Amino acid sequence: MIRAVARRAVARPAFVVPAVLVLLALMVSSGAGAKDVRRFEGDTMGTTWSVNAVLPDGADDRAIEAGIQAEVDRVVAQMSTYEHDSDLSRFNRAPAGTWQTLPPEFYGVLRYALGLAKDSGGAYDPTVGPLVNLWGFGPDKRPREAPTAAEIAAARARVGWDRIRLDDAGHRAWQPGGIYVDLSSVAKGFGVDQVARFLDASGVAAYLVEVGGELRAHGRKPDGTPWHVGIERPGAASGALDSPDEVERIVSLTDRAIATSGDYRHYFETGGKFYSHHIDPRTGFPVAHRIASVSIIADDCMHADSLGTTMTVLGPDEGMAYARRHDIAVLFILYGEDGKFIERMSPGFSKALHP
Repeated sequence: MIRAVARRAVARPAFVVPAVLVLLALMVSSGAGAKDVRRFEGDTMGTTWSVNAVLPDGADDRAIEAGIQAEVDRVVAQMSTYEHDSDLSRFNRAPAGTWQTLPPEFYGVLRYALGLAKDSGGAYDPTVGPLVNLWGFGPDKRPREAPTAAEIAAARARVGWDRIRLDDAGHRAWQPGGIYVDLSSVAKGFGVDQVARFLDASGVAAYLVEVGGELRAHGRKPDGTPWHVGIERPGAASGALDSPDEVERIVSLTDRAIATSGDYRHYFETGGKFYSHHIDPRTGFPVAHRIASVSIIADDCMHADSLGTTMTVLGPDEGMAYARRHDIAVLFILYGEDGKFIERMSPGFSKALHP
């Protein structure tokens, strides 16, 4: 049986989470084979992880659990902005005009992120960290009030994905000075993929991996049915998806990943204005689109995670055009004028809906 994941508080988060991801496993029955699905849980990145897996005969449960935890711990050690000694924090503090050698995983994620930044015209930008921190959504928290125009201009001067140069041969990145990389919109998805790769190497025939609401599925449950996950309806009560009224859509996942970005749990209001935690790197301001959430289905979770942020910044019109050009499976849930939600989905997403 796959059960919804209850959130557990973590005293010191290892990651800033730029989007509260609201995908949770639905409670579904897998019949007599349910006993063959093992469940593992733990904490990471300021949230939780869970794995439902069909293990091979003779598998050591403790070794599997330890291996999963080691994978997510490595992502934190390399890519957390909250950990002072992480490889990412050391890169952000590095002297101007220096080449920094990065671990292979960190380098690969940064390389991908810079490529997406270029392709999206800067709507996605891993150097957006100074603006995220300025608006109070990073490790350097500040009072919930809008920054001044001068503060925004100063932070924008430190943002620019094209200022980072890469050396593929040496796995090195150039720190030009003042650049602050924030990989929170991609590293959690990468962590899901790392766990999936570990389970593949361990001979696990089928699994559903979840970190903070982002999921990747492989194979099928013992009864032969695919894994089903529910996309939470914006504004639903926090916690487990025990009521059908809290589920917007049900998606069937087979060898694919899904991630959802939502604004309705991570924002602040001041002076009668609503400020999203999604910052547009091109303007320095939170996005003003009427988007409640964006869900992405992709072959791996790193792409699903980062494309959710990209679609949110681009907005429903430009984002859908981008999705159609790149064959991206996306679901936009928008706020309607009458208080009801409006759905817009690409053809690729509609194919994955559970009948």
